[in-house]
Amino acid sequence: MKTLMRASGLALALAASAAAPAALAQTVAPAAPPAADTMFRATTLNLSAYGETKIAPDMAMITLGVMTEGKTAAEAMQANAARMNAVVASLRKAGIPDRDIQTSNLNLSPQYRYQENQPPLLIGYQASNNVTVTVNDLKRLGPAVDATVTAGANQVHGVSFGLKDPTTAENAAREAAVKALASKADLYARATGHRVMRLVSLSEGGGYSVPPPMPMAAYAAKREMDVSGTSISGGELKVRVDISGLYELTR
Repeated sequence: MKTLMRASGLALALAASAAAPAALAQTVAPAAPPAADTMFRATTLNLSAYGETKIAPDMAMITLGVMTEGKTAAEAMQANAARMNAVVASLRKAGIPDRDIQTSNLNLSPQYRYQENQPPLLIGYQASNNVTVTVNDLKRLGPAVDATVTAGANQVHGVSFGLKDPTTAENAAREAAVKALASKADLYARATGHRVMRLVSLSEGGGYSVPPPMPMAAYAAKREMDVSGTSISGGELKVRVDISGLYELTR
């Protein structure tokens, strides 16, 4: 009996010792390092820069219109329609095609007189109609505005200048931005005792945007007293592109 017990005990010990290396092999296998760990082992620079170019505009947009009043809504609208038809006709005569004339606002509102301790008193209606005009030949801009005021426009809200196709100006700004970014990366690398190994990533933000309209609030009133033609200068536009890049450095 003792011999049998010793034999079975020995068999169990041998089985346990055989299974131990397999279990040990499963638990000791090293895990792969996380991908983020590689980033922390490298020396990197995260920089931003911009490029800018100046260019003369080749188109303009101007918003102008007619405001009329009448004792009734129909009277105000009829008077407005008559004057606006004359304004649009003057634009066509000045060389502006129909596709470049777009109604941007049409409004009719009652007008009240307010007195203390009295209910508001309706005294009439006010109608307004504005059009936004795209002028692709800047030489026509001043004469077109003069023609509309002569025809009856009494509201000139502003003019903005732009580019028909900003691609060339944007690409020039992009090249300037990349050169500025590379120059900045070289400077930081030298200052820290490194050299640029490679550009890891590059991203772009910003770009060409139409400048806000320049106010011309009192233009129509002044134009009625001025017999000379209107001179409107486009000046220059600034086209800017912002970029950021990640560089890897090495010694």
